[in-house]
Amino acid sequence: MINESHVEGSRGVIVLLFMGILVVVICTLPFLLFENVTDTGSTSAPSQIDVENPWKSADSGGWTPSSAPRSDWPAPLKETNGYLRVRCTGDLNQQRTAICDAVLAARILNATLVLPELDANSFWHDDTDSGFHGIYDVEHFIQALRYDVRIVESIPEIKKNGETKKIKAHQIRPLRDASISWYLENVLPKMKEHGAVYLTPFSHRLAEELDNAEYQRLRCRVNYHALRFKPHIMKLSESIVEKLHAQGHFMSIHLRFEKDVLAFAGCFDIFTPAEKAVLQKYRKENFAEEKLVYKERRASGKCPLAPGEVGLVLRSMGFDNSTRIYLVAGELFGGERYMKPFRSLFPRLENHSSVDSSEDLAANAQGLVGSAVDYMVCLLSDIFMPTYNGPSNFANNLLGHRLYNGFRTTMIPNLKAIAPLFLDLEDGHKIGFEEAVKSVMLQTGFGGPHKRISPESFYTNSWPECFCQTSPADPAHQCPAH
Repeated sequence: MINESHVEGSRGVIVLLFMGILVVVICTLPFLLFENVTDTGSTSAPSQIDVENPWKSADSGGWTPSSAPRSDWPAPLKETNGYLRVRCTGDLNQQRTAICDAVLAARILNATLVLPELDANSFWHDDTDSGFHGIYDVEHFIQALRYDVRIVESIPEIKKNGETKKIKAHQIRPLRDASISWYLENVLPKMKEHGAVYLTPFSHRLAEELDNAEYQRLRCRVNYHALRFKPHIMKLSESIVEKLHAQGHFMSIHLRFEKDVLAFAGCFDIFTPAEKAVLQKYRKENFAEEKLVYKERRASGKCPLAPGEVGLVLRSMGFDNSTRIYLVAGELFGGERYMKPFRSLFPRLENHSSVDSSEDLAANAQGLVGSAVDYMVCLLSDIFMPTYNGPSNFANNLLGHRLYNGFRTTMIPNLKAIAPLFLDLEDGHKIGFEEAVKSVMLQTGFGGPHKRISPESFYTNSWPECFCQTSPADPAHQCPAH
């Protein structure tokens, strides 16, 4: 006859053994799923945020930003192959990456770059002087890149047979993500033939992933050194940051709870019938027809976090209602109704208008200039948090810039992992919610050096090309002497 007490005891041992194994697996899983690069090239757990002091920068792992050339990099030749004009389209940050690509294209073609044109009307409907001269410090841009490319503000006139004529640039529509060989085979011959080439539209027109590390470092020199906003923009931005820091630390958050994002993502079901109809109409008019199931889209992390959900994530991370938050957002869909839950948790919400209500700011912070001010404030904030894993030039560029700017702390919600928790919350399951969200959030890298894995952009993460070490295991990562 079987001894029941012996069986129960055996079961108890098995249960304890199973629980022990489960704990080991849970504690080990983040180390297996996430990689962080150290000075030896080995992998370890991601740099964890210090919950007691979340405001300090992420662990650098011994890396320091450096975009200076590390091999032979001759100055541009006196005789170039012609002039390169480009028209940069899209928002401020899309144009910013286009400018970096234009400088690199000019270097590849041994061309003289004409100051890039910024298309303000198509995206911002901004008729003010918000071109390159209105946004960036032109003199600094040209001076900073003098050892890389020749830059002029316009194509000069030429004298031929006693007459003064303008060089007419030959217009080409470049391929998206075109290779270096495409430029050499298709653009260079036309440049030599006509003396100038005009590439339009110019956005994402040069491949991001290149084997030549010096070319990538040139992109970083443009993006993080040469492209400096005009003095009045820098002054406005620094004034806002100073006022925010006067009362301690602050974080910046990029909300994407906007009509176009929600319509693109297909996230309709949380809205009223009238709001849902607006989103469906917008999607039908602007995006390809597709059968979308809300819970499927939500569970796969396609939906941006609602403002109230952002508040719950922050509270789960241990931030309280004294936290000061600088918000960057377009027109929030649904208005104040969706902001109320966020504001009730975190009442100290600011934007550039609330921090500085002066007429000077109101007059100067419109269109591209307003986006530039928001960019700088977010760059200099103690923590930055995007709220959407989909396309976002603003957030993606900021992540890269903050990485280069001293590994400033970022909190990037893994929406695919968090979404099921919010779906459960919508169904009334509240127990363990905060701990589960915190567990997901603690598995992010928080702005430390990490491998770039597709679809992550070079402009979001320029490691390792634009970083170096003083005592590396790999000589290729040695910081340059000069």
